[in-house]
Amino acid sequence: MRDHIIGEDYELWDTVTDGPLVTTEKNDEGVDMPNTRAGCTTEDLKKWEKNAKAKKWLVCGLGLDEYNRIQSCTTAKEIWYTLQVSHEGTPQVKRSRGTLLYSQYDNFTINEGETI
Repeated sequence: MRDHIIGEDYELWDTVTDGPLVTTEKNDEGVDMPNTRAGCTTEDLKKWEKNAKAKKWLVCGLGLDEYNRIQSCTTAKEIWYTLQVSHEGTPQVKRSRGTLLYSQYDNFTINEGETI
């Protein structure tokens, strides 16, 4: 998937891994609020366009089950993270899986009557 996205546009992969940089503006109370479409600059709109293209590439490669997992995601980064967690697991799960495999390897012995 990574190679297909990079082949289309190298910056799309940055959007998948880093996310579209959400632009904000201060409201009357001084609180940062997300920009509306009318308040976005041309560069902001290009970032969101890249996000839409990256989402398209990710979604086109999915089956129905995976699509149901990611249908509520709003950015390409969210989609990618959701797919990573569902297929590879969290870093803690990866470590546990590695520890389990290592212990199985350590405990591997030839049973009586078995040959190499």
